[in-house]
Amino acid sequence: MSPRTATTARRATGPVVGAITGRRTSAVVALTGLVLAVLAILFLGEGERTPSSTDNVPAGLDSTLGTELRDELPAGDTSAAVVVLTADEGTFDRAAVRALTSLADDLGAVPAGPAGPLQVAEDGTAALAVVPLDGGSASDTATAVGELRDRVDGAVPDGVTGQVTGPAAVQADLAAVFDGADFRLLGATALVVAILLILTYRSPVLWLVPLTVVGVADRLAAVLSTQAMQVLGVAWDESTVGILSVLVFGAGTDYALLLISRYRDELKVEESRHRAMATAVRRTAEAVVASSVTVLLGLLTLLLSLVPTTRGLGLACAIGIVVAATFALVVLPAALVCFGRWVFWPRVPRVGQAALADTDTVWHRVGDRVARRPGAFVAGTLVVLAVLAAGVLRVDTGLGTDEQFLQEPEAISAATRLAESFPAGVSDPAQVLTRAPAAQVLAAVEDVPGVGAAEVAQEGAGVTQLDVVLEGEPGSDEAAATVAGLREAVSGLEDTHVTGTEAEAVDAKDGAARDRWLIFPLILVLVLGALLLLLRSVVAPVLLVLTVVATYAAALGTSWWVFTGLLGFSAIDTGVPLFAFLFLVALGVDYNIFLVTRAREEAATHGSRQGMLRALAATGGVITSAGILLAAVFAVLGVLPLVLLAQLGTIIGLGVLLDTLVVRTVLVPALAVRLGDRFWWPARPGPATGGVPGGGAG
Repeated sequence: MSPRTATTARRATGPVVGAITGRRTSAVVALTGLVLAVLAILFLGEGERTPSSTDNVPAGLDSTLGTELRDELPAGDTSAAVVVLTADEGTFDRAAVRALTSLADDLGAVPAGPAGPLQVAEDGTAALAVVPLDGGSASDTATAVGELRDRVDGAVPDGVTGQVTGPAAVQADLAAVFDGADFRLLGATALVVAILLILTYRSPVLWLVPLTVVGVADRLAAVLSTQAMQVLGVAWDESTVGILSVLVFGAGTDYALLLISRYRDELKVEESRHRAMATAVRRTAEAVVASSVTVLLGLLTLLLSLVPTTRGLGLACAIGIVVAATFALVVLPAALVCFGRWVFWPRVPRVGQAALADTDTVWHRVGDRVARRPGAFVAGTLVVLAVLAAGVLRVDTGLGTDEQFLQEPEAISAATRLAESFPAGVSDPAQVLTRAPAAQVLAAVEDVPGVGAAEVAQEGAGVTQLDVVLEGEPGSDEAAATVAGLREAVSGLEDTHVTGTEAEAVDAKDGAARDRWLIFPLILVLVLGALLLLLRSVVAPVLLVLTVVATYAAALGTSWWVFTGLLGFSAIDTGVPLFAFLFLVALGVDYNIFLVTRAREEAATHGSRQGMLRALAATGGVITSAGILLAAVFAVLGVLPLVLLAQLGTIIGLGVLLDTLVVRTVLVPALAVRLGDRFWWPARPGPATGGVPGGGAG
């Protein structure tokens, strides 16, 4: 290309696109973007913060107010560990009890009544000692619990098994889930993306370019988001960066697939790869920008959540989407165009080859079948989705502590053994925090049905903490009812709140329900508004939003049967429905936008009916590839043995597959073909009457 021709091309495509794809400037743009990103990653690094005890609980609810009050106590930064000592055979004799009492003293156990620091069960087969540990971050607690476990293992006499449970041990085992989590998630995600890109492109070289660009974008997103949250004082936890990484890899690779697919098509009609890429960027930008802005707005709705770490996840992922879209539209095309056509080897596109929309692909054949009987396909897919969604009517949320882990850790197995010999709530009592007179609060608490025992645990700074043993099994309806009874009994007392694991579980469920009622409708309004502005239509946006909601319901309903029937869980984690809805709706809109923007473009020449069929033929493959890749990427969350992430990955993965294989490639085209021009009402993207046959209603 001569300098004059290059200048003309840049003017035709705009200065920005011209700079990104120009012969002389593309390498500069690509290297500048990558170098600046690497410098930020190396010299800025991820942000840091000291976790708070209220990071993962809903703000303003009773258990959170109690936790804040507990932090005012002189020992408010301590956390309790329960050492469980069990006889390998028979019961403890007097000599064993004396030895274990001495051990409890050495461990720093607090007195448990007249018997001293050791409580022996009535059946004589087990004993427990409560050891306070210095609080702080999850890693600090994990270190303290690890040291305590080492001391117990080295000091228990022969014939006795020692384990550590209690709130501190559960927190430590939860933190252990995330030891090296970023590396494992990043490695597994990158591997999955690499394999699927190789299968998609069937090229030994091409996949390296998008994988490198998206990988750098992922690390930059982690740095920028955590630094922003540190500056703004927004909470985040160990799972935030992991979910962010999955989202950036998934969305960034989807955008890359769309761009490269269009670039390949343009290379079949344009000799110059620079002009071909300029056209591809210009055609792809509308869909990617519209999609990323819609996802961005959806993610920002999480800022309205009651849970601080949920707000942090929303902000982090919003920044991640901006980074992913920017790299997909700026760095990736600049990097790709630096290579010749050979980068596609062995399937190198040549001028004169047929474009996807004109080839006899599987999606072209699907479109032909849909066009013959669109009404039957609409009815059939709706019936399938309705059947799959039936499980939604049975969904219950709220997992007990013992169901949080895919692999049972010591804290859970020890608590299970403890429950065989002691009252249900002894290892993790409820806590009543108050500024009222302790005797008055104690009298009110002891009269509540379901309370096994209550005592003053600590006092100071005008605050009293009472530990209350609940008779109900942890996570049971009986335990929740006792928490409600406690709150009713102390409701008239000054600044008195009920907290602890059971109370936090009750409030987490209430807080999650409040978030769903607020954020679900807002997400739908934002998505609908974005589609209205993009398509300048009413019918199409409404139908597309309804299909996304149907996909979510089908995925959640099916997953419910999988979780409770096949896997034996009692419920879905409280946070999963909201996160799954957000990601499925926001990412489902991606595929809507990929399809309908191409359909509108094709309709301008071929009419509404043929325009949608051509769009399906052109984008069916890339949408399917993107959906399979995104589903696989979210499935990577199962690398961590945490039920919340496994459930989230399952629902999103299943929903994305339903969306790409059924809804976006069958239901939406069938609706568009059936309605014809009415699908775009009040806009009319098709040619004038008398143009291409088939442009009217189907």
